[in-house]
Amino acid sequence: MPLRAVACAVVACLAALSPAAPSAAATPSPHSTDLRRELEDLVRAPGGPPGAIVVLQQDGRRRVVRAGVADLATGRKPQIDDHMRIASVAKAFSGAVALTLVDRHALGLDDTIGRRLPQLPTAWYAVTLRQLLNHTSGLPDYSDSPEFRQILTDDPHHRFDPHHLLDFAADEPLLFPPGSRYHYSNSDNIAVALMAEAVTGTPYEQLLRELVNRPLDLHDTSLPQGYRMPRPYLHGYAVAPPAPPEDVSELFSASASWASGGIVSTPADLNRFIRGYAGGALFGPDVVRQQRRWIPGASEPAGPGSNSAGLALFRYTTRCGVVLGHTGNTAGYTQFAAATPDGRRSLTFSVTSQITQSTNPQLLARLRAVQEDFVCALLDHPGY
Repeated sequence: MPLRAVACAVVACLAALSPAAPSAAATPSPHSTDLRRELEDLVRAPGGPPGAIVVLQQDGRRRVVRAGVADLATGRKPQIDDHMRIASVAKAFSGAVALTLVDRHALGLDDTIGRRLPQLPTAWYAVTLRQLLNHTSGLPDYSDSPEFRQILTDDPHHRFDPHHLLDFAADEPLLFPPGSRYHYSNSDNIAVALMAEAVTGTPYEQLLRELVNRPLDLHDTSLPQGYRMPRPYLHGYAVAPPAPPEDVSELFSASASWASGGIVSTPADLNRFIRGYAGGALFGPDVVRQQRRWIPGASEPAGPGSNSAGLALFRYTTRCGVVLGHTGNTAGYTQFAAATPDGRRSLTFSVTSQITQSTNPQLLARLRAVQEDFVCALLDHPGY
């Protein structure tokens, strides 16, 4: 596909934010499941991703399962230190920043947009930090804006000012009264990052380094503004048979999603992050309890099993047990990162194409089924 056509197709995917119904996506697998074969079958499936890598951590033991390639041009295999776009898993990072500030009493979960961000539309003033974090704010999604999409279509490398991303939705009213229902929105975590900056006077990128990356020992995680990827990296592809896969790793500027989806990390770093974040290592038990007040709502794309939403965290109830984490997808990448509630066991599941309910529901269902089998392996379910 010509690059312009790929950009148009991926821009359309940015609006695919209606979460799938949070129901189980898999039937029980036979004992002695060969996880590597499952991953290889996913890569070989019609429209499947060119590459996949899964990292399972059980206390001090780490297992890595790979399939396909990190780069179709060279045939190089995926590695745990390859950089990749983590897409909406970045929302968990903005949650980590905000909840750390709540723990330090710099922010309150009931702080409102009107109090912390008075420059935003007055119609949004009643929205609280809690509602932003659990996607019950009602904020219209800036990435649905025709103007925003047109800019990306005309110039995918366009560099946005992240502090003005919400301007694309500023003329829109709230979708519903705050707190009355769940609706996944990219605008929510932009507002979360702006709140964190407002109360600290510190750029969000610096807050990430100081409050998240440094405490969790993340050395290969960053929030860039441009479109270039750090080397080495997992190449992400637009897959639309019968056309050959098109490399879209550096198609879009990370500034287009910023705190909502712009972070670049590695499988190894992301695994460390989710183990610490989901396990409550960054803030105290009172904040953890608030974070784990679950409501109906699925991540985007839906993760394995039944999904429930907390504060910048989702609960995935599978046939083998519960893990906490976040999913994400963007041009060239689909991500799932989760850990047990105590943080002792974790997994990251990364594939190198964007798989959504709107573009390929059958492949997404298959992906969720494979993810659930890996969760079963993580939890030492018999047969794995």
